[in-house]
Amino acid sequence: MFDANQGSAILQVVTMVIVLGILGNGLFGAGMRAVQEREENILRRYKVTPITPVPLLAASMITGVVLFVPSVILILWLAHQFYGMPVPGQLVSLLVFVCLGAIAFRSLGLIIAAVVNSSQESNILIQPIYMTMLFLSGATIPLTLMPHWLQNITQFIPATYLMTGIGGILLRGETLAANWPAIAALVVTTFVGTFIATKLFRWEKEEKLRASAKLWVLVVLLPFLLLGGYQAWTQHDLIKARILARNLRRGQSWLIQNARIFIGNGKVIESGAVLVRGGKIAQVYEGKFPDARALNAEPVDAAGKTVLPGLIDVHVHLGGPGGFYDDWTKFDPQKSAERELEAYLYCGVTAVRSAGDKVDDMLKLRARFNGGERLGSELFLCGPLFTAEGGHGTEYAKNLPEIARSGFNAQFLRIPKTQMEARTMVDDLAQKRVNAIKGILESGVPGYRFNRMNLDLLRAVVEEAHANHLPASIHTGEARDVIDAVSLGADSIEHGSFRDEIPDATVAEMKAKGIFYDPTLSVVEGLSDFAKGKTDLLKRSLVQQVTTKDLLDGTEHAAKKPEMNSMREGLSHYPLSLDLGSRNLLKAWHVGVMLVTGSDAGNFLVLHGPTVQREVELWVGAGIPIEVALEAATLNAAKLLRADNRIGTVERGKEATLLVVDGNPLQDVHALSAISSVFLKGERVNRTTIFDQK
Repeated sequence: MFDANQGSAILQVVTMVIVLGILGNGLFGAGMRAVQEREENILRRYKVTPITPVPLLAASMITGVVLFVPSVILILWLAHQFYGMPVPGQLVSLLVFVCLGAIAFRSLGLIIAAVVNSSQESNILIQPIYMTMLFLSGATIPLTLMPHWLQNITQFIPATYLMTGIGGILLRGETLAANWPAIAALVVTTFVGTFIATKLFRWEKEEKLRASAKLWVLVVLLPFLLLGGYQAWTQHDLIKARILARNLRRGQSWLIQNARIFIGNGKVIESGAVLVRGGKIAQVYEGKFPDARALNAEPVDAAGKTVLPGLIDVHVHLGGPGGFYDDWTKFDPQKSAERELEAYLYCGVTAVRSAGDKVDDMLKLRARFNGGERLGSELFLCGPLFTAEGGHGTEYAKNLPEIARSGFNAQFLRIPKTQMEARTMVDDLAQKRVNAIKGILESGVPGYRFNRMNLDLLRAVVEEAHANHLPASIHTGEARDVIDAVSLGADSIEHGSFRDEIPDATVAEMKAKGIFYDPTLSVVEGLSDFAKGKTDLLKRSLVQQVTTKDLLDGTEHAAKKPEMNSMREGLSHYPLSLDLGSRNLLKAWHVGVMLVTGSDAGNFLVLHGPTVQREVELWVGAGIPIEVALEAATLNAAKLLRADNRIGTVERGKEATLLVVDGNPLQDVHALSAISSVFLKGERVNRTTIFDQK
């Protein structure tokens, strides 16, 4: 019924069955049985013996657990034997948690038995408690399908913590320590419930309690009321529930069949299949492949389509919208950045590198998206910008009020005065677990000059980045900057030069040192088009699909507004040549420099979403072979991110992060924008609802 043979569905079924077992064992097993023994005068016989209620209650809880644990082990064995569920990595933690849950719910059952006067009353009280826990804990209806207000209410339901706790241990390999709030509530419930059950214990059915005594059930639930208030405030368990649901979706099995497969390392399979299982690529078939049903996988027919690794943009600015708003109060930086990561994934760009944004904002965003709380492209962080006082990067906040400017610069810039200070700043960023360090070498142009960063300071930045095992990327503006960046040992050159040609010797040195080259042709095209008032880039289909109407309309208006004439005029005189950038790119390719795709999205007319597609189109227009451009957008980019051990190619063992497009992009580069499906870590992305996430 649950298609438990398919992927990780069996983990959800096992979690549900165990929770249902604990609820039944506790509420009905202890609650009903104790009342029946009292009504049948069994307890009366103990009354004349030298025994207190404590050993009877303890025996009830212990025997209930002893009888229940073998059934749990049997469930796990059946799931492993017949449904292929792996043996839980934290089996001991799972069994201990189950035992604590069973004891806590038996203590709750004993409270019910103590306060009711008959089996009929017991059934009347147990049923609403049981049904509430059944339907509001996630045991039958996933929490993520409920409206947000109802999700908050579920945080007051004890069984919710059974579901998230057991689910976390089974799905994510969590330990008991990771579930300490739930464990604490279960332990407190056990002690409180046992104490109250002892005080209210009755040996004979003739002994009656007042109706108000039933309120003691609320007392034993008090730990969960307190925990529910805490969780409703922090949202910690609701976040965990979303992550667990995402892990389940990523555990599905798929067979993408009858497809052309661009591996990413130069090899192309003209007809084959890709088996996705447990979030990974389990097998790549060339030619014939097994039937999907025999593999317990969902078939995805890709006849006439091409499977590629997910595309990667190594140079974006999520803090920049890429356009203009008529009403800037509609621009919310946080919501905008979230939507941008969703837009990238919608367009098959499954990983992006922020190359200059507010660092703490990006760290929070990275945690939410990379951790699975929210669905969007994987985020890597290169930044903030190491620059000079009055250097490139400082101009973005110069018109802000002093307080706002200092706050922005503290997050966006690093301006060291000494080599020791530079090293300390890098160490601090390494502690925050940024993915790369970025330096600036840029002196500007006549009429728009910047102070250039001292080379000794930048050398200290690069050396300390390498000491912390972090790559160092350097923004360059002209050939002189590229020469210096290469001599400093940069790991990647961002932009290169659009003003003059990079010397042959420097390009050869880049090849010899294994330095990556990120030409960002898209940003020059965008700036040039905006200067001319052209907005053709806004008309691209994928751009229209992922960009809000307010941003599209505002950008169209800004490109034509008379009050923007001075800005457009200034840009038209800015010495940036797409032809020069293309020639430098071709020179680097001919020498064998490692190429990567970056767009500099967030700048004029470079809107977030299908950035890699446009960058690849510009490369092909410049004379770069399409297969070279695609390898730069997949394997090479993954190497720069130091993530090529898990993404960047369609190979067995890699994460199932894939793009399926209609047609053959190796023959027609525009096919790269004809997206059929996107997979992220094994999850088939529902592109129609990706912007509806709460």
